[in-house]
Amino acid sequence: MSGAGAIRGRPEATTSAGIQPALQTLSASLSKRRALAETTAGWTLAAPAALLLLGLFFLPVFGVFFIALTDWQFGARSFSFVGLANFEDVFADAGFRTSLLNTLIYVLIVVPGTVVLGLAVALLIESGKTCRAFYRAIHFLPFMATLTAMAIAWEALLHPTIGLVNQSLAALGLPTANWLRDETTALPVLAMIGIWQNLGYAMVLFLAGLKSIPQDLYDAAAVDGADMWLDRLRTVTLPMLGPVSMFVLIVVALRAFETFDTVKVLTQGGPGHASEVLLYTLYRESFEYLRTGYGAAVAVVFLVIVVTLTLVQMRVLDRKVHYQ
Repeated sequence: MSGAGAIRGRPEATTSAGIQPALQTLSASLSKRRALAETTAGWTLAAPAALLLLGLFFLPVFGVFFIALTDWQFGARSFSFVGLANFEDVFADAGFRTSLLNTLIYVLIVVPGTVVLGLAVALLIESGKTCRAFYRAIHFLPFMATLTAMAIAWEALLHPTIGLVNQSLAALGLPTANWLRDETTALPVLAMIGIWQNLGYAMVLFLAGLKSIPQDLYDAAAVDGADMWLDRLRTVTLPMLGPVSMFVLIVVALRAFETFDTVKVLTQGGPGHASEVLLYTLYRESFEYLRTGYGAAVAVVFLVIVVTLTLVQMRVLDRKVHYQ
């Protein structure tokens, strides 16, 4: 009997041994099909956004790089390749170096001013008890308004004879100036307008960051003796606002580099190129002087500078940010 039982057990063992690899093969096949289906679904969902990104960003960037290597002029039906000649002209042009320096000065004024004042206004609004919505709306209005219309309003305010700014200074016995036609004041005035325009955006982001700070941290800081507002700001608020501050710095810096409207409306790069920035140089060379290849080279240099500074800024600031 024992021998018969052993003989009967062999087919069962053989069957079990044969089913196990088949199940493993079937499971692997199902896993591959599931992975393929997920990959296909992912690419299908991402395809519209990818096509838009390709058509609205990568292809124009490639086109700018291509034009920068030619002598093509806007409206011309033919062109020839000139290699790096346009880039050589750009770096040899004193006007380009002036506009680059003006852009850097503008950014160095606008970015710290916007961040510091935006944080200060956010702290003041957050510490208030009444009319918070009103103050938020008042400070955010310049960011929402059409910049060209606001530039025209500023042109009227800064008029050398009938402008409200000079009339107020004269009433107080202070010296007046032709703010937009003086080489020493044109660029700083444009930077002040840039701070005014971006202040509300920075304020809103800082307000959101302040709302996300747990009250328990302030209570713990008070227990440890940090009960003064400056101690609370230094030990809790600023470290916890690290991610928001980095985002505000990067976005405001990008907006400062892209300034164009106020320069075009208020100064046209003058007087004597004192307020000319890179985007205005690009516009003037491409659409006024019809040097499209040269303008494309300026655009490439501008893009490289902005991307490089943004990456450096992110790398440096990310090491100092305390994430929640």
